[in-house]
Amino acid sequence: MPEGPSIVILKDAVQPFVGELILEAESSVTEIDVAALCGKNVTAFKSWGKHFLICLPDFTIRIHLMLFGSYIINSRKISPARLSLRFRNGEINFYACSVSRIDEPLDKIYDWSEDIMNSAWDHKKAIDKLKQHPQMMVCDALLDQHIFSGSGNIIKNEVLFRTAIHPESVLGKIPSRKLEKLVKETVHYSQQFYEWRKAFVLKQHFLVYGKRTCPGDNTPIIRQKLGKTRRQSFYCPAFQKLYN
Repeated sequence: MPEGPSIVILKDAVQPFVGELILEAESSVTEIDVAALCGKNVTAFKSWGKHFLICLPDFTIRIHLMLFGSYIINSRKISPARLSLRFRNGEINFYACSVSRIDEPLDKIYDWSEDIMNSAWDHKKAIDKLKQHPQMMVCDALLDQHIFSGSGNIIKNEVLFRTAIHPESVLGKIPSRKLEKLVKETVHYSQQFYEWRKAFVLKQHFLVYGKRTCPGDNTPIIRQKLGKTRRQSFYCPAFQKLYN
């Protein structure tokens, strides 16, 4: 599943279509009225976490790439797209994703201060939310989109290793200084993720995700599905401290 930094890369890539008229639209999603898209100008592209938003004058199209979604700019696959938009200067095609329409103002739906890649990100608000859930495992907190919108499994694992926190640690037992470090590192690593992903070198910088041995002492990395989310966690029990 693409994480927040990858969605920002998509947003960057489609900026040439801002202000452009949609000449043709196709969709395999029956809920999307393609006739309502044709003839509309794209006013902006936005992102909130893992949501990609195509803003039109009177409504917004939301794309969620889910687990296996993809997109192609100025080209297309043989298989039908979930949504295809053609402009004078190119086209965008989305596959294996969720497509929905939003009629409400985006500011009523999204809290931009929750987005780890947004300039409106609120560090203090994230700390306060973590403290409101003392029994929550930190591995679940890092995947909670209303605390760290845009954080996914790669970010979760890499940040916990970099901050030396065991994924089964409960938030109420983690010292305040460690929580501060966790929040700061989540945003910092996400920015690094963005730069590395753009340069096609992200995997070269993985310290623990998908690894078999710890880069610090070569002890075996543990791989388990942990927390309520049951997502894969990669961790070094000798290096990452358990707070419980």
